[in-house]
Amino acid sequence: MELIEALKATLLSLVFLMLVFIPMEKVFPANRQNILRPHWLLDLLFFAGQYLFWNTLVLSALDYFNGYLGTLIPRNFQLWVRSYPWWAQALVVIILSDLIIYWAHRLQHQVGFLWRFHKVHHSAEHLDWLAAHREHPLDSIYTVGLINLPVFILGFPLQTLAGVVAFRGVWAIYIHSNVRLPLGPLKYVIGAPEMHHWHHALNQHAGNYANISPLMDVIFGTHVCPDKEPEKFGIEDKLPQNYFAQLVYPLLSATLISKLEKGKTKLRQKFKTKSITGD
Repeated sequence: MELIEALKATLLSLVFLMLVFIPMEKVFPANRQNILRPHWLLDLLFFAGQYLFWNTLVLSALDYFNGYLGTLIPRNFQLWVRSYPWWAQALVVIILSDLIIYWAHRLQHQVGFLWRFHKVHHSAEHLDWLAAHREHPLDSIYTVGLINLPVFILGFPLQTLAGVVAFRGVWAIYIHSNVRLPLGPLKYVIGAPEMHHWHHALNQHAGNYANISPLMDVIFGTHVCPDKEPEKFGIEDKLPQNYFAQLVYPLLSATLISKLEKGKTKLRQKFKTKSITGD
């Protein structure tokens, strides 16, 4: 019964996002591409896996951290924070979250172990609302956990946390969408697809690590937003374009990955030689 409900919720979410983003991408396209562009099925599998299975894992991890950190923070401090107006609390949470996720995200691009998981997300060579869901579940736990760390520390209830997660989730889909709506000077205050697309450029250290607002990138000198789209998206490494392979690949040791790559290279050379000789 729970599986049926999960399937219904996943289908409704898919239809809702299609109705919202497909017309937007057609009216304000950043790049001319078909709805069923290359590797759309792979991203659809990531979407299904995320909504059917991995979101539960992420929320369970959040629930655990929320309970653990809640015991470390003095109750009087949490009550003092809650005495302030909700808008002040929200502003503090957003600023602190953006600061934490900026550096956490930047580390994902600089630390080899973190990049192994994060590059699954960056392996998408075509960006749109569906590509936003290409993300390794362990990468999701890292990102969602740290981005909501201020919520844990300040002792907000889990219901509030769920609302924040949902908002940031929709925002993440929007900035990955194949949309270009230039904001003028506001682009330094509010994040937009035109900025995040440059984060997905082929260069692993392209910049634009902030979340909701690009202010952190402006402050720390990593803001990049030319008045055009990147020539190419993706990563220098080539990951297998297979859902289960992309889930397993980051878990393998660097030595094993190297051996697999050498094995694939030898096989290609062998088949190439056979095709030339006709054997």
